Amino acid sequence: MAKEIKVALVGLDTSHTIEFARRIQAPDCPADQKVSGLCVTACLRFSTPFQNEDGLNARQKQLEAWGIRVTTDFDDAVKGCDAIMLEINDASYHLGYFKKCAALGKPVFLDKPLADNIENGLEIVRLAKENKVNVISASSLRFDANLIKTCTEVLKPTQANIYGPLGIAPAGSSVVWYGVHAFEMLERAMGRGAACVTVRADGAGVVAIVDYPDKRRGVVELTKGVWLYGGTLRNSEVAVSYSVESGSLYTRIMREIEKFFRTGEASFNIDDTVEVMAMLDAAERSLQSGKTETVYR
Repeated sequence: MAKEIKVALVGLDTSHTIEFARRIQAPDCPADQKVSGLCVTACLRFSTPFQNEDGLNARQKQLEAWGIRVTTDFDDAVKGCDAIMLEINDASYHLGYFKKCAALGKPVFLDKPLADNIENGLEIVRLAKENKVNVISASSLRFDANLIKTCTEVLKPTQANIYGPLGIAPAGSSVVWYGVHAFEMLERAMGRGAACVTVRADGAGVVAIVDYPDKRRGVVELTKGVWLYGGTLRNSEVAVSYSVESGSLYTRIMREIEKFFRTGEASFNIDDTVEVMAMLDAAERSLQSGKTETVYR
């Protein structure tokens, strides 16, 4: 029988901390949602603008009911763990906490987005290489079954229209914080190589046009208050639409994370993550400038 991997959770300001822990070790987790092979040992709690103290207290109580120790001391949280999941809604905290994790030399899953901007995202990648730390970062939308099926039906799309919500961030960029889900689907469908992004804001939200050097085009629509995801992929021969089935997304990404922690392998790599971060950064800059902005990597 394979060794159980001990996981430390860093961050409590996101519901993902609860949802991922639920699938790892909640006694009442449905069998089809359960992810075996992992055990959460501890969680690091600290405050960010994304959650108030009452919310943090409720989440701590839930984790403790599942046998997970909650602490405010980083060294205590990661003591004895085999791997780390950085679960922090506020992306401005990602680089600082990743620095602490990188020094430990343990594999890291860094929940979306990679960082708050491309410069800090690239610094995370540099630190990972310098410390020889395996790291992956992604939105769960990358693993939607209907998106993956559509990608097999439209192998080389020349156009992609992707839609998703625009959640409003309590701090920092809403485009970076919540647009990551739709841009992750775009990158999964179109691959790497985006050249520039042009953003237009309106009363409904934000529309981003992503240009590729080979005349391909991606359109990402982020709408306030509409919590639906999906899109259409097209080439010269076929157009296929899909809508996301959200019920299994957390389980799908957790299975990917378990595989990564155990083998060091994943179905995507950090270059895909950097592409998503670079598009998000360009989109935010375009939103602020009103101009087309280059995708930096």
